[in-house]
Amino acid sequence: MAVETNVKTVPVHHDDNAGLQGSWKKYAKPAAIVIVAAVLIFGGWFAYNSWIVQPKEDQAEKAIYKAQQYFAEDSSYKVLNGDGVNKGVLSVISNYEGTKTAKLAKYYAGVSYLKLGKFNEAVSYLKDFTTDSKLLQMKTYGCLGDAYSELNKKSEAIDAYKKAASTFEADEINSAEYLFRAALLNEVSGNNKDALDLYKQLKDKFPATARGSQADKYIYRLSIEPNEFSTK
Repeated sequence: MAVETNVKTVPVHHDDNAGLQGSWKKYAKPAAIVIVAAVLIFGGWFAYNSWIVQPKEDQAEKAIYKAQQYFAEDSSYKVLNGDGVNKGVLSVISNYEGTKTAKLAKYYAGVSYLKLGKFNEAVSYLKDFTTDSKLLQMKTYGCLGDAYSELNKKSEAIDAYKKAASTFEADEINSAEYLFRAALLNEVSGNNKDALDLYKQLKDKFPATARGSQADKYIYRLSIEPNEFSTK
């Protein structure tokens, strides 16, 4: 007697595996190209920095060392031109362009030219100098304001002083000084409204400083309406 069995055969789907293999073959080559390209780019960047950028930076740091000492001593001419043995910052700027040190050298050059009374040269080096150091950036704007002021470019000087005053307010003494210079320059230029506003800011922001404590007399002077007893 025959026994019937109801065993169902489950079909095996080979298409899934085939599809995965096909997808892998399709994308394996592009993926490999991307990986190789990334390795080459990173390797090239690393080699460039290790063999070209960093050695040049090290050389620039050695070249500027003596000029930095002269800067601390206020020997402005030697800062710029060197001492006959050691190079000055102008040489560093020329020979090590693109390094962080050459960029810093422009600050030294600008300040040194300012001290030597060469105000156009000071502006040319200071106006494009930027740094992540808020203290140094504040001093840069302040020196730029001084140079513009000496050149009788009052508007540019006022803008530079205002930037200096707002860049690093944690340094209250210098911030107050630059805000005062902006206010005073506005006043002598006849911009009394702007001057009054800046004197009020000086009083409000930096009351503990010498300039802040003096602000009231300037505010009072500009707040008085002219009359027959006013100085003419």
